[in-house]
Amino acid sequence: MSSDKKNHIKLDFAKGGGLLPAIAQDYATGKVLMLAYINEDSWQQTLETGEAHYWSRSRREIWHKGGTSGHVQKIREIYADCDNDAILFRVDQIGGAACHTGYDTCFHQRVARDGSVTVAGEKIFDPEKVYGK
Repeated sequence: MSSDKKNHIKLDFAKGGGLLPAIAQDYATGKVLMLAYINEDSWQQTLETGEAHYWSRSRREIWHKGGTSGHVQKIREIYADCDNDAILFRVDQIGGAACHTGYDTCFHQRVARDGSVTVAGEKIFDPEKVYGK
């Protein structure tokens, strides 16, 4: 006998003080784009709109990824980890850049074992022109 009733996930926001880490991964390439945080409200907005919404720890407010730059993240798939305390968003990254510094990924600093760093990739946009900073 089959049931039409769907199970709904209960994320464990309490464990992280109301926040859960959310990894954004490019749906087509598998490249990790960024790590941010979600709270219950940004989670609900993400589900309702189909676009990534996060909690800004510095501004203490919800932000719609790409709301200013136009580089929105359209949700293709969502995965929760086994403890329901971390989320993976598999997204279509509009505009080709996830990082507010202009790179395709926030993980553009390649760190060697001696601690030295090199930049991997090229800037896709100029943040001063986009954000006026």
